[in-house]
Amino acid sequence: MAHILAPEKQRMALQLLVEGTSLRSITRLTGIHRTTVMNLMVRFGEACRQFLDEEMQSLNLRHIQCDEIHTFVHTRQKNLRIENRDQPNIGEIYLWTALDTDTKLVPTFAIGKRSADMARRLMMDLASRLDLPNPHASDAHNFRAGMGFQHVTQISTDGFAAYPEAVDLAFGPYVKFGTLVKDYKNANMNPGVYSPASLISTKRKARFGMDESEARSICTSHVERNNLTIRTFMKRFNRLTLGFSKKLENLVAATALHMAYYNFVWKPSTLKGSTPAMAAGVTSRLWTF
Repeated sequence: MAHILAPEKQRMALQLLVEGTSLRSITRLTGIHRTTVMNLMVRFGEACRQFLDEEMQSLNLRHIQCDEIHTFVHTRQKNLRIENRDQPNIGEIYLWTALDTDTKLVPTFAIGKRSADMARRLMMDLASRLDLPNPHASDAHNFRAGMGFQHVTQISTDGFAAYPEAVDLAFGPYVKFGTLVKDYKNANMNPGVYSPASLISTKRKARFGMDESEARSICTSHVERNNLTIRTFMKRFNRLTLGFSKKLENLVAATALHMAYYNFVWKPSTLKGSTPAMAAGVTSRLWTF
């Protein structure tokens, strides 16, 4: 008869994972084999992804910021063999995130290469989760004379060249979109040695759906701050760490587990006791782990 891990131990292992504890540390603390913890994380992470897909629907979010976070799977990009450098599931990988400025909700995420295709995937998935106008909203009798189309949200991104086309494809005329490019000094002054660069200038640009008078509202600071939360509780994304994923499936499952916990259990200090899901109206109650 196969041995089934007690539910209490399963919950303990999963809660240690979302608190940023490493697999080997969980093994030492709980006595659960590392492979068992990994299998539990993948199974529960896949369920979390399905849960998020079901819950994150018909959202009304005022201002969404998007960014990408770097990590690697199996092997660092520079160490890959030439014949393996085009494989999509190993080497350099990015977590693409979208975060609402007001509620701090992460309505969706995507994991893959830093490419135009992934930018389109992120934006199309994000658009499918928002409460967009129906197809007839663009008819002549629904067009507000002198005012243009109704904008359902604003999107701010960095200067990655693929974003404008991806946003236009996913949202059409129903979005305000702008980019924020930040310039740094002393970046990569000492190759191989990590040292934070200093911000010297920013350049905001209203792309479409907004004019230059609204450019000051373009912002990516909140999603960049959320990158710190992600790196703190998922060592796979931390800089200068020994933690990394050997399989893309493990990375996707770990991220889904974190996002479900973050949206429904985590209470950002700016929300004063509410979770992002509560602030966005996805749920009316405070969830426990």
